[in-house]
Amino acid sequence: MSRKETKDNAIRLRKEGHSYSYISKKLDVPNGTLSYWLSDIPYKPNEETKKRIKSSVEKMIAVKRGQRDKSLEKAKKEALQDIGKLNKRDLFMLGLGLYIGEGTKSHGITRVINSNPKVINLAIRWFEEVCGLEKDNFSITLHIYPDNNKDECLKFWSKYTNIAVSQFGKTQIDTRKKKKSKRGKLPYGTAHLTVRGNGKKEFGVFLSRKIGEWTNLVLDNK
Repeated sequence: MSRKETKDNAIRLRKEGHSYSYISKKLDVPNGTLSYWLSDIPYKPNEETKKRIKSSVEKMIAVKRGQRDKSLEKAKKEALQDIGKLNKRDLFMLGLGLYIGEGTKSHGITRVINSNPKVINLAIRWFEEVCGLEKDNFSITLHIYPDNNKDECLKFWSKYTNIAVSQFGKTQIDTRKKKKSKRGKLPYGTAHLTVRGNGKKEFGVFLSRKIGEWTNLVLDNK
């Protein structure tokens, strides 16, 4: 086949909606040459090409998913070996680190704020096992957005934390326009877990001060 015939066939195949890779294999022509010949030829992939593209994409996704799953499994296995079983000292330091990151630092208030129920439950465990609090020492105020269902949010957090709805404060609904980016991303809003002294001084302002001193000792430790 002459070079002109090869070029004419390449143009025909391209107009029929075939990809460069298909034409290259069919005519044994490098992609660089095809690009030179066909750059001005309108291209609309035919059904066969679309199917091949879809199949290639699906295979690539499957490979990436397999790689991701393998990586996650490896990370999980190593994490289990690294962490092991938490002892009381581990819990003390873990909870303190959580409070340093997510806790209220002023006004004598002991409070942890987060949208992740696992984080809130860890805070509850820390307060109970390390600080000696009981379930009736907690109250929760939810901060939600207009697209959240208030009753569903209350039910969710009450069930997850095992704290009665009667211990929940008035739900706050944030309607500020600049917060629109958060809507739809926090299906159950944000929980503000607050410690109530219930007449016990050691669980009131004193606890807030004590946590503050723990924090200072850790942050100043060299």
